Amino acid sequence: LLIAQMGGLAESQLARAVECLVNRDNDLADQVRERDKELDALENEVHMKAVSLLSLRQPMADDLRMVISAFQTASALERIGDYARNIAKRSTVLSQMPAMSGPIGSVARMSKLVQAMITDVLDAWQARDIKMADDIRRRDLEVDQLNTGLFRELLTYMMEDPRNITACTHLLFIAKNIERIGDHVTNIAEHIYMVVTGEAPEEDRPKQDRSSTTMVSSQNTLSDDERKGS
Repeated sequence: LLIAQMGGLAESQLARAVECLVNRDNDLADQVRERDKELDALENEVHMKAVSLLSLRQPMADDLRMVISAFQTASALERIGDYARNIAKRSTVLSQMPAMSGPIGSVARMSKLVQAMITDVLDAWQARDIKMADDIRRRDLEVDQLNTGLFRELLTYMMEDPRNITACTHLLFIAKNIERIGDHVTNIAEHIYMVVTGEAPEEDRPKQDRSSTTMVSSQNTLSDDERKGS
């Protein structure tokens, strides 16, 4: 129940953080940052219960994997909350700058994918459903691809007009935060696989985040039509 409560709060925090960004809502951003304390408290509660079970009952095999999984999952959900808080903080800074509807729309689409992954991984965790967990691992590939595309788009905006650099830099960090949330969700999916099978997934997680190696030439800029479609 605590994991489900943490997961619901983490998903809500991400959704509200991106809502702050889209609507330039600084009051909501303050609420997101304040509610992060609730996730921290829930994580501590999960960890205390896990330690208590380990010391008092000394679980073996399946039960031991379950306790360890709960410990790791709570940590992952707490980190998701931290990333949501960071998005809210940066949205406050961006609200003081001219709006960039194209890139912000791309960020919102990326966030929707990750929010759905959080919902599904919690369902998979409750049901111990390794097929659903495997599907979530594959879906992270699309998040990576969107992050790489957005990285290229933002680099182009910065090259076209240096006045965009500050806003684009904050958006780059926000996009990376969302991509990292996707990674934490896939980590939870892998914990589910370990709990059920006792082994790590046979196949490596597919990754296509190319933002660290992406380059854009000075001649490779976005047209007006491309911006409108972004």
